[in-house]
Amino acid sequence: MILVPELISLNSETLANQTRPDFPILDQDINGHPLIYFDNAASSQKPLQVLNAWRNYYEHDHSNVHRGAHTLSRRATEGYEAARDKVAKFINARSAQEIIYTRNATEAINLVAYSWGMANLKAGDEVILSAMEHHSNIVPWQIVAQKTGAVLKFVQLTKSEEFDLDHYKSLLSDRTKLVSIVHISNTLGCINPIAEVITLAHHYGAKVLIDACQSVPHMPINVQEIDCDWLVASGHKMCAPTGIGFLYGKSEILNQMPPFLGGGEMIAEVYLDHSTYADLPHKFEAGTPAIGEAIALGAAVDYLTAIGMERIHRYEQELISYLIPQLQDIPELKIYGNLNHRAGLASFSATGYIHAHDIAQLLDQEGIAIRSGHHCTQPLHRYLGITGTARASLYFYNTKAEIDAFIFSLKEAISFFLSIDLLQQQD
Repeated sequence: MILVPELISLNSETLANQTRPDFPILDQDINGHPLIYFDNAASSQKPLQVLNAWRNYYEHDHSNVHRGAHTLSRRATEGYEAARDKVAKFINARSAQEIIYTRNATEAINLVAYSWGMANLKAGDEVILSAMEHHSNIVPWQIVAQKTGAVLKFVQLTKSEEFDLDHYKSLLSDRTKLVSIVHISNTLGCINPIAEVITLAHHYGAKVLIDACQSVPHMPINVQEIDCDWLVASGHKMCAPTGIGFLYGKSEILNQMPPFLGGGEMIAEVYLDHSTYADLPHKFEAGTPAIGEAIALGAAVDYLTAIGMERIHRYEQELISYLIPQLQDIPELKIYGNLNHRAGLASFSATGYIHAHDIAQLLDQEGIAIRSGHHCTQPLHRYLGITGTARASLYFYNTKAEIDAFIFSLKEAISFFLSIDLLQQQD
């Protein structure tokens, strides 16, 4: 049964305790210890409601969409398009036609880069990104810039390791054609001032794309209010399966963009010498789509909506406010990003020769799953002067008790490596 928002209080742990039974994967032991899953920025877990929706489609409704007059095709089409309606409502798009299904946010950014970017950018035009962008919001624009002669510029960080709004303002000019910025950094955890970023960009006539992979699953998003031109997200980070994501775009812009992929489904008429294209959103959805995954995405949206995104955001703020001071109390750690204003994740490194991968492996022996490495933000790690970090990222099914266990095991891991280092120095 989907949770009713009114039944979920904001009392500490209540949200997690009420939702955890919906996530069977969390009820297991890893290496003899209860699983503590702190890798939610990489991918969230899936509730039974989502798993059941996916399975129900394949057990009862599987058929291709938009192409058949029979009952199964009709049911599949209805479920597929109903999910699009749910996503549109979830982010307050004006119309479901403004929601394009993609495999993930990476494909959504590439769609904009190759369709809009190749058609509109020319030599000397400028694209503004930031030093904290995920590779998926850098590499496509590098490729387009190489092909068109456009110039990439990067917003730097403040001393508190946040988006430098003053530097951003200094980069804007009449040459700026696009600003493509992450909403929440998957490494620093900073929540970027996207409303102001968008307003300033529009003043110069530039378009704005928002990478919302780390915000759509964790806080309310209203695309009409922030007035972005495009927004992308991945389903697997918001309790949905892998292989499904979406692009939001203003309909007037999407209508002007040429198709990204050609083939079945995205056409109106095909002749031997030319073709005409379908209306939105199907113009950008060539071939048989991930139907079951889209339907499950709709179930994930139902699930999150029933809990309440504001409730999720506040609970995660409570969790991160509980975690950060405990990390600060470990003298060997350096935490990255602003410690007072951040989303529910923390990236850190340990002093000396303790590698992030070693920390993650020792924690895994205690059943604790965290991420280690560069988190697909190599330019940011180079900017910070480090090769990698360890990252703990939280979601609404995590608890303060799990944070306590994580901190205890983290201290033990650091002590273990420091003792080895001391023995090596004595030798």
